[in-house]
Amino acid sequence: MRSLDPIRTALTRGPARTLSGDVRAAVAVVLLDQPDAELLLIERAERAGDPWSGHMAFPGGRVSPEDRDVRAAAERETREEVGLDLTAAELLGRLDDLEGGNALRGPLVLSAFVYRLATRPPLVRQNDEVQTTLWVPLHMFLDPNRHVGHTWGGLRMPGVLVGEPGRHVVWGLTYRLLDGLFTAAGTPFPPTSSVRART
Repeated sequence: MRSLDPIRTALTRGPARTLSGDVRAAVAVVLLDQPDAELLLIERAERAGDPWSGHMAFPGGRVSPEDRDVRAAAERETREEVGLDLTAAELLGRLDDLEGGNALRGPLVLSAFVYRLATRPPLVRQNDEVQTTLWVPLHMFLDPNRHVGHTWGGLRMPGVLVGEPGRHVVWGLTYRLLDGLFTAAGTPFPPTSSVRART
């Protein structure tokens, strides 16, 4: 996939599934509209006590009581983490909410909002939560050779290698959001059974 057209079409087919929950987080799926479309990911900084330390993710974070709604939280967190103001960006739509969380933090409902940018913006890491940022071509997510197995906590799960091997692997909730987005656009990820071992 090199164009945003299939994604735009998929996101206009109907309302996203929304879930209720006491603890919520929201992320921004930022797409760069150019001949070879790209997607923004961040590498979270390594921090003691952070269950998502070092993970590849979308910019975003917890919804706070001061946020108007979950979309406002996604935009605030993106501005705080990478200095990107999405208020003037085109909102393409919302993905289905996901249930997540872990043993340390408890249950969590994750919402994701998809934005289109016409030009590549400057990104500036605004705080110590982000190690680096990556713009990843959309077609890279559909390369079967980049789909790898990822082991975490004794569990084996699918992932996508987007940068440095052993470091920039998308897995977990971020992988699930991407899989849902690409499946809705008519280009699903390879089945889990075909994922090769991670090297």
